[in-house]
Amino acid sequence: MSEYKKKFVLDEERIPKAWYNIVPDLPTMPAPPLNPATLQPAGPSDLEPIFPPSIIAQEVSAERYIEIPEEVHQIYRLWRPSPMIRATGLEKALDTPAKIFFKYEGVSPAGSHKCNTAVAQAYYNKRDGTTRLATETGAGQWGSAMSMACHMFGLECMVYMVKVSYEQKPYRRSMMHLWGANVIASPSDQTNAGRAVLAEDPDSLGSLGIAISEAVEDAVTHPGSKYALGSVTNHVLLHQTVIGEEAVLQCQEADAYPDIVIGCVGGGSSFGGIAFPFLRENLAGKTHTRLVAVEPTACPTLTKGEFVYDFGDEARTTPLFKMYSLGHDFVPAGIHAGGLRYHAMAPLISHVYHLGLIEAVAVRQTKVFEAAQLFARTEGIVPAPESAHAIRTAIDEALVAKEAGESKTILFNLTGHGYLDLGAYDAYFEGNLEDYDHPDEAIAASIARLPKVN
Repeated sequence: MSEYKKKFVLDEERIPKAWYNIVPDLPTMPAPPLNPATLQPAGPSDLEPIFPPSIIAQEVSAERYIEIPEEVHQIYRLWRPSPMIRATGLEKALDTPAKIFFKYEGVSPAGSHKCNTAVAQAYYNKRDGTTRLATETGAGQWGSAMSMACHMFGLECMVYMVKVSYEQKPYRRSMMHLWGANVIASPSDQTNAGRAVLAEDPDSLGSLGIAISEAVEDAVTHPGSKYALGSVTNHVLLHQTVIGEEAVLQCQEADAYPDIVIGCVGGGSSFGGIAFPFLRENLAGKTHTRLVAVEPTACPTLTKGEFVYDFGDEARTTPLFKMYSLGHDFVPAGIHAGGLRYHAMAPLISHVYHLGLIEAVAVRQTKVFEAAQLFARTEGIVPAPESAHAIRTAIDEALVAKEAGESKTILFNLTGHGYLDLGAYDAYFEGNLEDYDHPDEAIAASIARLPKVN
């Protein structure tokens, strides 16, 4: 393979034809979601108020592969396959024998991996008769992607954006407005859930849990509306596996199969998207790739949460899911990686972590931005703050390889660009970003309020 091909591994014919569902390949099945009223396993009927039939079928599916509809595949061709790029400049700066690659999802129209599931969800909702979608967004990547996808399929879009990000990232709002969405800061006075939060704390920074409560309430109270979720659920992780399926092929073609695959985690969709196809190969006994999930110390769901049944939202309107959680009413500090400020982890990610099939680490904000600056200066791409968590850990692993004199191959998921997050970089350069480790006693208090489910 030419040097160019080794650095930019591209093949326009390698867009996956199907999404990969890891559930049939797991050594044990994940615990089912529960109806919060009966504490019995929740069935498809419990999801009907918020999701369309096609999405519910994927959520509960036990099929290993689900074909990507041609209409979705055609839109994917706008940016897929995304490039896998060797970070030779970063390798040189670190003086490491490790080979570092990144899968770059910032080439999508909205600038992040979120388009992979937004387009799929908009397609299925339109096909099933939905006319309007309500959703939430943290840093704005999901809201942007959903706004774009809704416009493509002629759906109205209502976005509840976590207030701290609504104020920190005004140009994300501009993107959503450009694609025709209505965007409201959460908590808001538009829903009972939002009003309840504001009554208790008028200055609340908001959280994804609160914004989810508002979006779900909005969806069930407006005719023709359904709810769209950007992470956590099985169907979202399913759609994101286009990332990992492409990456497996690209690594094989580049003769650079990874020893370590790294991704940031908030709700878990981007990490599951890149990691699950590699985990499939591990489970089949073909490989022994380490899979490392990276979260912020300000919201340490995997590293300090508990594996319990909990609600997916603050107002307790969702089913109970078995997942690592800090408590549904946990409100993280207002860090700039708004997409990672979620109290819980996807049930599938939680399950494989509990089984010891993946690893997790937590990193501090200033070290993340230090890594992002080095990456921007060596590779020319300004990364999103969320993605920079993976960069931080990739650098750390490359330095470990350097110390040991080992030529490891490292792959990380660069989930999106940070060109609309430059205010965060200004704050970093001005010395206004602080590291924040959420106090153990505050986490313990939040966990103590978890539902009591045997």
